[in-house]
Amino acid sequence: MKTPKKLLLLFLLPLFAFTAHKFYVSVTMVEYSEKEKALQLTSRIFIDDLDKLLSERYGIKAALATKKESPQADFYIDKYLRSKIVFRIDGKPVPYKFLGKEYKDDLVICYIEVPDVELDKVKTLEIQNDLLTDLFEEQQNIVHFKLRGQKKSFVLIRENNKGMLNL
Repeated sequence: MKTPKKLLLLFLLPLFAFTAHKFYVSVTMVEYSEKEKALQLTSRIFIDDLDKLLSERYGIKAALATKKESPQADFYIDKYLRSKIVFRIDGKPVPYKFLGKEYKDDLVICYIEVPDVELDKVKTLEIQNDLLTDLFEEQQNIVHFKLRGQKKSFVLIRENNKGMLNL
């Protein structure tokens, strides 16, 4: 007859074997607005990952998506995005605006706009996306371009952090 400890171990072992592996991923969608003459980006990032990054990188307790969210959260999110996302048109870096963020489920959705873009004159679009790769070695940043009827996606990692679309 088995002892209670062995039975408990037999019961708990399968639970440990099937614990969910944490995925480190962000998803960025790049689209063009004819009306605004602007490239519009939305980046979806897990709230807990971004919260951890802001704490480790900038030393702030952002408490994202809570009633105690730091009033400085947007400032540091914008600062971080600018250090990790570079957008190039025809090989030249272009400025962009951080428009804000919202929360949905366990994600923070960041809105970014590259203004004054005449897409008809653009030959190449490039995005460099290093979001969270400085914190998580396994981080993957998926980028979807949806422009001029073209759809192209990239999976960017620390060692391969750029995606280019030829128009």
